[in-house]
Amino acid sequence: MYTLYGSAGSGSAAIELALLRCDIEFLQVEAASWQPDSALSELARANPLQQIPTLVLPDGSVLTESAAILIHLGLVFPQVGLLPAMPLERAQAIRGLVYIAANCYSQISIVDYPERWIAGDPAAAALLRDGARAQLHRHWGLFADQFNAQSGQPFLNGELPGALDHLAAVVSKWSGTRAWLRQHKPEFHATLERIETDPAVAAVFARHWGGGG
Repeated sequence: MYTLYGSAGSGSAAIELALLRCDIEFLQVEAASWQPDSALSELARANPLQQIPTLVLPDGSVLTESAAILIHLGLVFPQVGLLPAMPLERAQAIRGLVYIAANCYSQISIVDYPERWIAGDPAAAALLRDGARAQLHRHWGLFADQFNAQSGQPFLNGELPGALDHLAAVVSKWSGTRAWLRQHKPEFHATLERIETDPAVAAVFARHWGGGG
């Protein structure tokens, strides 16, 4: 049995999608640092950083970091198509997953918790938050230019949404990114909306965001 630690509206939605696509039976455990009454102590034993998503494999080993989990599942279950079958396309999908983790996901904690970097100075923390949000949107703009669906393909992954589609659709929901993309990168914003209309994605997003909001 796999065990997924996560929370509604968090990055665990992308992993939940991947597990369902792989037809893997898994136990969901509600745990998040912003939910003190959740299974935080249990999460901390698996992942000392107490970050979600965290995935415990059937042998008891632990996977953290959304991109790493998605890459692992894509490689272990290649028949599902989480990653493209062709090596060059697969390499670009892996690049995209790591790009989101390194350049977009990483900005979210600064936007949400600037006091972790600048304590005791609310004005400076507000400036840091604004700067991180601007940097986040810039990084998404660059992602849109490099990774948007190719001509004739409905999804980043090709004919069907894959791991890169899942992570992009989830992480772009935060910190005003969708509104920024709608204005500045409308074609990519349309791709994200198309990803959300996929039945499997729509079902998971409805549980996490109440119908895709």
